[in-house]
Amino acid sequence: MARYQTFRLKDSNFRIRSDRFGDVVAAIQRERAVLEAYLARQPEFRTSLVPVGLLPDAPEIARRMAQAASRTGVGPMAAVAGTIAQLAAEAALQAGAAEAIVENGGDIYLASSEEVRVALYAGQSPIGSSLAFAVPPERLPLAICSSSSRMGHSLSLGDCDLATVVATDASLADAAATLAANLVRTPADIDPTLSTIGAIPGIVGALLVKDDRVGLVGDLPPLVRNTDAGSQGKITRDRRAGPLP
Repeated sequence: MARYQTFRLKDSNFRIRSDRFGDVVAAIQRERAVLEAYLARQPEFRTSLVPVGLLPDAPEIARRMAQAASRTGVGPMAAVAGTIAQLAAEAALQAGAAEAIVENGGDIYLASSEEVRVALYAGQSPIGSSLAFAVPPERLPLAICSSSSRMGHSLSLGDCDLATVVATDASLADAAATLAANLVRTPADIDPTLSTIGAIPGIVGALLVKDDRVGLVGDLPPLVRNTDAGSQGKITRDRRAGPLP
């Protein structure tokens, strides 16, 4: 049975399942270095909370992030984790990997010939960690990216327990999850936010949790009960994040 391995780079924690683990790690290191070099030349790309233009020779990682930002209206760094996850998985697949699952702090790119279960964690809401997506192999590859106003160090303008977005493009899913978490401040915000996220071209579906309210839109993978008692211990987060709520 394939097993998950972990990898850390600076402030980022990764959870990886692939028969080409070394290729995944090498791609993460490479893409992080490429992005940091680009950010040194265009500091606004790191700090902007809205889409920004690119330098003419911007690398692929920046181009993917900028495109996701332009489609969602958020800053390009909102897409960084999902973009790195997908680029790393793609590198392994291009090197001949049969499977490449890369999670980068709750943003996941899945490529597998088997069903993959992705547990959902909504903090102290009544939902908690009781739900999971059971993603069938015919739906893969797929990106499942999550954001929360309650967990992690990243800036959030809302008060959302969990915003999870599904798309084939991890850059887009990551940016859209950030947008959704920004928009939800009360349970009444769930329906209009689902309408906004569901209308973005390329979004497969979304799940939002605020207090005891759960909202769904789109063609999400089947939701099942999470039976993994140790799932909270498998949550990968930025090392600057505090304890789980």
